[in-house]
Amino acid sequence: MSQRDLIDFSALERELQAAVESERRHQRENDAKLRAVNQRASYDQFRDLVLACHMKPLEKKDKDSAPRKQPWNPVARSNK
Repeated sequence: MSQRDLIDFSALERELQAAVESERRHQRENDAKLRAVNQRASYDQFRDLVLACHMKPLEKKDKDSAPRKQPWNPVARSNK
């Protein structure tokens, strides 16, 4: 067998993973585009929706356990 006939399975696996991730990204962006069109979003809103389509919402446990660094409304008086 010549060097040309050998299959590099690790390179093939990396190429497959890259193709799968590319397809997921394409599908995510396309879904975001369709949602934006259905919402009749402006161009800026459309662009923001597509650019942020990879983000996932925080879960309740993520919000509750995180320390609050800034009050919601620093101007309002506290009742303490």
